Amino acid sequence: KGTSPEMPYPLQIGRKSETKMDSVKFSCCICLDLLKDPVTIPCGHSYCMSCVKAHWDGGDQRRIYSCPQCRQTFRPRPVLVKNTMLAELVEELTKTGLGAAPADLCYAGPEDVSCDVCSGRKLKAVKSCLVCLVSYCEEHLQPHHCVAPLRRHKLVDPSEKLQENISCRHDEFMKMLMDEFETISVTAERAEKQKELQARRQQIQQRIQERQKDVELLQQEVEDINVSADKTVEDSEETFTQLIRLMQERSSDVKQQVRSQQETEVRRVKELQEKLEQEITELKRKDAELEQLSHTEDHKQFLHNYPSVSALSGSPHSSSINVRPRRHFEDVTAAVSALRDVLQDVLRDRGTNVSLRGTAVDGLLPEPEPKTRSDFLKHLQEITMDPNTAFTSLLLSDGNRKVKVTNKQIYPDHPDRFTFYDQVLSGESLTGRCYWEVEWSGDAIHLAVAHKNISRDGTSDECAFGFNDKSWALKCCGNGYSFCHNNVKTPVSGPGSSRIGVYLDHGAGILCFYSVSDTMTLLHREETTSKITFFLLINCIFGSLKCNISFSVHFFTCLCKLD
Repeated sequence: KGTSPEMPYPLQIGRKSETKMDSVKFSCCICLDLLKDPVTIPCGHSYCMSCVKAHWDGGDQRRIYSCPQCRQTFRPRPVLVKNTMLAELVEELTKTGLGAAPADLCYAGPEDVSCDVCSGRKLKAVKSCLVCLVSYCEEHLQPHHCVAPLRRHKLVDPSEKLQENISCRHDEFMKMLMDEFETISVTAERAEKQKELQARRQQIQQRIQERQKDVELLQQEVEDINVSADKTVEDSEETFTQLIRLMQERSSDVKQQVRSQQETEVRRVKELQEKLEQEITELKRKDAELEQLSHTEDHKQFLHNYPSVSALSGSPHSSSINVRPRRHFEDVTAAVSALRDVLQDVLRDRGTNVSLRGTAVDGLLPEPEPKTRSDFLKHLQEITMDPNTAFTSLLLSDGNRKVKVTNKQIYPDHPDRFTFYDQVLSGESLTGRCYWEVEWSGDAIHLAVAHKNISRDGTSDECAFGFNDKSWALKCCGNGYSFCHNNVKTPVSGPGSSRIGVYLDHGAGILCFYSVSDTMTLLHREETTSKITFFLLINCIFGSLKCNISFSVHFFTCLCKLD
């Protein structure tokens, strides 16, 4: 007794009456003959080794290897090994002659539907094909199971009146043909969409990889932020601890000096007090002697003793004490109070300048810098000029959004006013992301951002935009541009324009100047880690008093006309 995975029922050699030995079960569905050198592929179906090799050789160019029956594909090409058990069974079947089934079970009788393909004595038909209009026995039906186009045919139970049933099956047949045609069209469309699907999957997978890299970068950023914050907190605590220790040491020194001075002064006063008390005792004794002398009745005795008793020792003014007002240590108190006020001013002014470089993200990813003019206009900043800072010969108009140079003194003196340079500051402090545009005309103009505490009184470079470390200035003139910071000038190339755009990202320390026309052209980009409060500054550099400046933030709706 033996069994095989390719056999749907047990095979018992030598017991014909109990088990049907059907040679079809041991046939190759490719050559329709008994298996020769049978091999079993990974899906479980068996074929002749030469047949399946030839079948796969035809598909080598596409590198697709599939089972002719179930269409399961394999990659790489499976290695074929002879199935020895199946080969022995086929050989035993051939030797014993059991491949021929009993006549009463296989051959068609008078009441059976016979196979239309068999020659000689016909076998029983097991199925009829509505497409071929032919009835098949088990053996001749095998191509309908193995060949792809035949697998789409409609198989029904064997029928003697197949031709008669054609008319009633016609609609079903036509529907089947339409379905087959539709299947072919759908298959072609599916193949096309499959290609698009693969391309789309590749895009998605690539995006997934990019986003995974972004997530890793953000995770690294989180770690860097945490490390930097921890280090900053540690350093700050150490610095403040040192500052507190220094203040405590200074407080201890002041205390020690005051106590030392206290002991010295108290000792001096007590010594003087002791001397005075001794003098009082001596005076009281002298007073008692004088009182006793005053009661002497003998005149001669009185006159004899009076000179020695009435004489006083020391200076008559030795008891005069100059008592100072009771403000012995007020100077120390005043000095400590002054020190407190200075520290408060320093901490209050500079404390506002302590900030972190912008690293926050909106959502998962940082907001990108603007690229187009419409992007920049989303950060448009309303800006006006402060008349208290304007040089006396600058005339502001149009709601302090326009300025021009005159030869008259327009404004009175003011502590915030520039006293030498033709300059003016904006009235608004610029923080976060902001953008504004300036329209200008004349010989030259400086557009700048600067720290609010830039010097204003005098002729030194500390008051001129771009010539100190508190201002960043772009000079615009007829023959080009130049950038200046901390008295370092940098030539700038770019198309000439009467309209300049200024973009500031205060948190990131980024300052950009653009030439604005039909397009925006970057003139200069400056990056700094200094955390300062920026103000808009305008400086007129001219050879004569003909330089007029038109300035408008909302230039696209309210351009100012020039004289």
